[in-house]
Amino acid sequence: MTYYLGIDGGGTKTYALLTDDCGNVLGKGVGGNGNHQIDHALAAQSIRKAAEGALNEAGLRIHEISHTFFGLAGADREADYRILHPLVQDIGFTRNYSIDCDTMIGLRAGTNRPYGVALICGTGTNAAGRNQAGQHVQVGGFNYMYGDFGGGGSLNIEVFRSVIRSWDGREQTTLLTPLLLNFLGYDSVSDMFDDFQDHGKHVPVHAAKLLFEAAAEDDAVALEILNRQGVELGKSASAVIHKLGMEEDRFDVVLAGSLLTRGDRGWIRNMVEQTVATVAPKATIVTLATEPVVGALWSAMDADGHAVSQDVYDKMRVFCDFEHIKLTTR
Repeated sequence: MTYYLGIDGGGTKTYALLTDDCGNVLGKGVGGNGNHQIDHALAAQSIRKAAEGALNEAGLRIHEISHTFFGLAGADREADYRILHPLVQDIGFTRNYSIDCDTMIGLRAGTNRPYGVALICGTGTNAAGRNQAGQHVQVGGFNYMYGDFGGGGSLNIEVFRSVIRSWDGREQTTLLTPLLLNFLGYDSVSDMFDDFQDHGKHVPVHAAKLLFEAAAEDDAVALEILNRQGVELGKSASAVIHKLGMEEDRFDVVLAGSLLTRGDRGWIRNMVEQTVATVAPKATIVTLATEPVVGALWSAMDADGHAVSQDVYDKMRVFCDFEHIKLTTR
């Protein structure tokens, strides 16, 4: 029997999933932030906690795992890999492991093809793809200063500043105002403004979800922000497609990340579809329904030369929520 471990390290949480070669779930583990760019020490701790949780639950040790695949937010440049390899080796993974950006495990979880494009919009945003020749390209994945727009870690600020701008007269009235005041526990925008200014407070990432509540009520300000997010993601996808020469190919563009898979009702996706259609008319937009950590697990099998069977695809593609993935009875 061979065993595989997939790890999905994101900006707020890290998941580990351990199975045998038949896709039977033997262990799961959870940690916090897994992005070393946010906090190196915390990322190392989170990845260790998730990995050890899955191994302990399965009753296995690292040397018994045929291959481990780490899909990590922040695995963007060679400089990152020079940090990440020692990080995972210090945990005990000294051989038979691979590291790639979390965008690629989202792609692997969302399509049966070995190529395509993936867009992530979770805490941050990222775009990456692989063509039929196996060439890989990433666009973005850093922050606003380096060309990115959006993700929960930026859209939360868009919510806050839109409320401030509405309050001081620079923006139209918006439903985001009562939603944000209720979310943060203030009676007025003035109280909120002064408290944040006086105490150097930061807007919680989860404030971004208020955009969806307001958009559902046709709030113009919220709709403009979400539409812009879609346009920007579409531009990122288009850049990846051009760089990989995939304009005439038939492939999937997989949308991953909580803002795309759990909040959006088309406000973001529709703009992505319109933008991508102009550069790659044969591409299909697919919203990821399978947990990305499953893509990490399948990538571990791929890296080990083990072909993922249709039975394993069928068994694991229904894993839509990590918390609800049940261990296989042995």
